[in-house]
Amino acid sequence: MTKVAIVLVVWNNWKDTEECLLSLQKLVVTGLNVEIIVVDNGSTTHPVKRISKKYPFIHSIEHPTNIGFSGGNNIGIKYALSHGAEYIWLLNNDTFVDSRSCFALIQSLEKYHCGIAGSKIYFAPGFEYHKVWYKNDERGKVLWYAGGIIDWDNMYASHRGVDEIDRGQYERSDETSFITGCSMMFSSDVVKKIGMLNESYFLYYEDVEFCLRARDAGFSLRYEPLSKIWHKNSGSSDGPGGITQAYYQTRNRYRLGMRYSSLRTKFALLRESIKYLFTGKPVQRRAVFDFLIGRTGKQV
Repeated sequence: MTKVAIVLVVWNNWKDTEECLLSLQKLVVTGLNVEIIVVDNGSTTHPVKRISKKYPFIHSIEHPTNIGFSGGNNIGIKYALSHGAEYIWLLNNDTFVDSRSCFALIQSLEKYHCGIAGSKIYFAPGFEYHKVWYKNDERGKVLWYAGGIIDWDNMYASHRGVDEIDRGQYERSDETSFITGCSMMFSSDVVKKIGMLNESYFLYYEDVEFCLRARDAGFSLRYEPLSKIWHKNSGSSDGPGGITQAYYQTRNRYRLGMRYSSLRTKFALLRESIKYLFTGKPVQRRAVFDFLIGRTGKQV
């Protein structure tokens, strides 16, 4: 049987975590040996105790401090590899999944011989960016991710299809520029060749960086629309537009650009960062300063 590890990183937010776990119990797992691994990232609500009591079949790992998305997932990945996982599925704990979502990702990896595959992701009903745009019967059909797009001239990573109602316009499985860490499955061969997620990013853009490393190592990246999940957007941080998001997206975008973009774009990013150092919002100025002096990891 194919062994699959599903890794969830938890930071408080028990209600969403439990909804995710309940949806995972309904997965179609014929021919699969599935293990769910929950990594507690320094929560104050002690979710591991609840999980051990209510879901004894789930393996829980408790870490005393918050070491970020990348650090928490790396703990789960290491455990999965040490227990023989052939495929590892990183899944946000503020999601719930379709019953065939796991199976579809595995089929995509095997059919197309790719290294990383990602799901079609919808906003969970009521969690859309622009709630007033949609009718009640459209909620749950609004896309959050249908493939990744990288603007190499400006070094922005964005989601194809975001805010669109799913009308079948992204039903083809195809290669993509990056897979969001919200729902990312890869073979163990990928990690063995390129290493873990980059913990110096702490939060945001670490999924893009991981995908670019995999691509440079010869692995292809696949968007798989038959794998469907729903995401309660930013349920694990301080929400869209919050200080945490603004800081890490600003700092890590520049870091990613200086590593992977063209020489022309690197000069443009450097000029832009110096401009923001003097004219940006306080959180942007701090993020740019930390980027320029090489300060990484958790800072806010």
